[in-house]
Amino acid sequence: MARVPLLPKYQQECAACHLAYPPGMLPAASWRRLMNTLPKHFGTDASLDPASVKQLADWLTANAGSYRRVREEPEQDRITRSAWFLRQHDEVPAATWRRPAIKSPANCMACHAGADRGDFDEDRIRIPK
Repeated sequence: MARVPLLPKYQQECAACHLAYPPGMLPAASWRRLMNTLPKHFGTDASLDPASVKQLADWLTANAGSYRRVREEPEQDRITRSAWFLRQHDEVPAATWRRPAIKSPANCMACHAGADRGDFDEDRIRIPK
């Protein structure tokens, strides 16, 4: 996955609540749906003003994953339900995701210390005990 410098507005708005996931992790159709449903964003109201929604949606879809691995739209547009994510993490036992320092598969920073910079290199993974 190519690293794309994060749009400051994306970093500001999205990273306030969770990792500002690299746009290449989802296909454009998934990003469009996510941006169109911000009032019900995985159980949270993440509404933004229309100009911000347009700016972020345009940037996300322009930088969305388009290579074979990411073209498939995952269930509920969740990165953690995508086929490529499940393949990459198939050796992680379910109990590991429930560890207090991890909490869920969506907490990339728990094991990938460079995730906020788009660094998911397998050689630098550290799984908390």
